[in-house]
Amino acid sequence: FKWRRAPSGKRRIHQKPASAEVEACRPWLEAEVARVRPQLIVCLGATAAQALLGRQFRVTREHGRVLESDLGPTLATVHPSAILRAPDDARDETYAGFVEDLRAAAEHLR
Repeated sequence: FKWRRAPSGKRRIHQKPASAEVEACRPWLEAEVARVRPQLIVCLGATAAQALLGRQFRVTREHGRVLESDLGPTLATVHPSAILRAPDDARDETYAGFVEDLRAAAEHLR
């Protein structure tokens, strides 16, 4: 993964991969999906979701819905780290949305 040092120098800040980097990983993803044959792919975060559902996909608007990707049924939600980074007054709401999305995934599998 890509990262840069925080201004304080004490931690690493993860950076979004370039589209070429995402595309370079596509053959491994396709091979894994072909081998595992999942009933549902759950994308954790915008980078994963946009890699499968297109660059126009917005997790903030379209999370929790099962959509069709070229690899099969796909549902996107926020990345778990977004819950940890959320401001204190929004953390509970962000977590609740994440849980609701996972419940939607479970419901799809029933």
